[in-house]
Amino acid sequence: MGKTGGFLEYNRQESVYRPADERIKDFKAVEIPFMEDNVHVQLARCLECGTPFCHSYGCPLANVIPELNDLAWQERWAEALTLLLATNPFPEFTGRLCPAICEAACVLAINDDAVTIRQIELAIIEKGFAKGYLQPAPPPERIAKRIAVVGSGPAGLAAADTLNKAGYSVVVYERAAKIGGILRYGIPDFKLEKWVLDRRIQLMEKEGVRFETGVTVGKDISCKYLRSRFDAICLCGGAGEPRDLKVPGRDLAGIHFALDYLASQNRKGTGEPVAVEDNIDAKGKRVVIIGGGDTGADCLGTAIRQGAQSVLQLEILPEPAQVRPATTPWPMWPAIRRDSTSHKEGGVRRWGVSTMKFHGQNGRVTGLNCVEVESRRQSDGRVEFIPRQGTEFEVEVEMVLLALGYVAISWDRIADDLHLERDPPSSRLSERSGPRRAGPQGNVKADENNLTDVPGVFVAGDMRSGPSLVARAIADGISAARGIITG
Repeated sequence: MGKTGGFLEYNRQESVYRPADERIKDFKAVEIPFMEDNVHVQLARCLECGTPFCHSYGCPLANVIPELNDLAWQERWAEALTLLLATNPFPEFTGRLCPAICEAACVLAINDDAVTIRQIELAIIEKGFAKGYLQPAPPPERIAKRIAVVGSGPAGLAAADTLNKAGYSVVVYERAAKIGGILRYGIPDFKLEKWVLDRRIQLMEKEGVRFETGVTVGKDISCKYLRSRFDAICLCGGAGEPRDLKVPGRDLAGIHFALDYLASQNRKGTGEPVAVEDNIDAKGKRVVIIGGGDTGADCLGTAIRQGAQSVLQLEILPEPAQVRPATTPWPMWPAIRRDSTSHKEGGVRRWGVSTMKFHGQNGRVTGLNCVEVESRRQSDGRVEFIPRQGTEFEVEVEMVLLALGYVAISWDRIADDLHLERDPPSSRLSERSGPRRAGPQGNVKADENNLTDVPGVFVAGDMRSGPSLVARAIADGISAARGIITG
């Protein structure tokens, strides 16, 4: 697999990006895809692992990574694509958005730089599109069963694609104006240009998937309607209720949830109408982002492109280590500091900071009162934040973006109308990846086949497991589809 001893001959090549001073002037993709020669060199670094942890431990989709690398190394691109699509229906999404957990579990990463698995995956799928290997392939026969998929994010699209390929007639209901969920409205164009999403949706339509937009299930059409016309329902609503910061002054104008901000820009970028009250723009403003995760970084890159005067990103957790700590040894996902492309474009980051209150004038926010904190993990796993005396400070601001994760799922009315059982509520925080479960009401409970306690109703993605990675949502959508097929 690859070139024998290739890892001794070649170094890892990191992703190449457009110059920062150029890319901040637009919302086009910042990453420059590897040229074929670069891909070939990186393929040479793959080891002949007896146990490929990248596949068995690292990849939520269980991509058979060493075999993919071997086929691509031999320039058998069509076969590599077929093998990749056997486990991952949307490599063009994960190849652009996945943090590459597989690379953290790469055996070579024990004492060297990991193989560039994500970039290789992206090269395989884009080669497939460029060479025309990906053509509409409707199922040869249709099963006399109809499935309704509610929600068109990564989980919903994966469920719909898997069911359609198995011969089921699938209708996807989406309450927004366009298909894609978080891929469409939550991910900035500089990470995922929307033509990539549209290309896949058009392919799915040609293969027989039917999309209905602007439809809120539970309001525009009832759950009773769906149950009477479909053989099964798969609920794939995203995490819809953001975590709030309930401190004095929260009701001041100029304080927004991160997803509302990102969705506003994405709608403008694709020409969708945006109401005046929903048009959130950072131009000329001093901006503070509260929350240090990926969503906060997306807000940072967006604010810079909109022409913010300054951007400060605050994180309540302490600054992570620069190298893998002993607490997250290989092949675990290392708890280290990660700087996104947005962080390399500007702005300032501060760790170990808690916001105590907002203050303002004439009903609009003008500043934050903050304090530095120390974190202590309690016996039950929760993290307690203790203010450090004498570290209080104030920040002047015209706009605040709350990027604190999510506490509840969307489509709650559907779950209530169907009387779906929920998991016990939890607000436990994961130190690096945000909330792992939905909030006060818990997630929709399901068995190993993603079947809820209501016959014929399945659930996938955020509604079942809480907010997570795009790759995990896709994997769960596939799991739900298989549950429908085998059930």
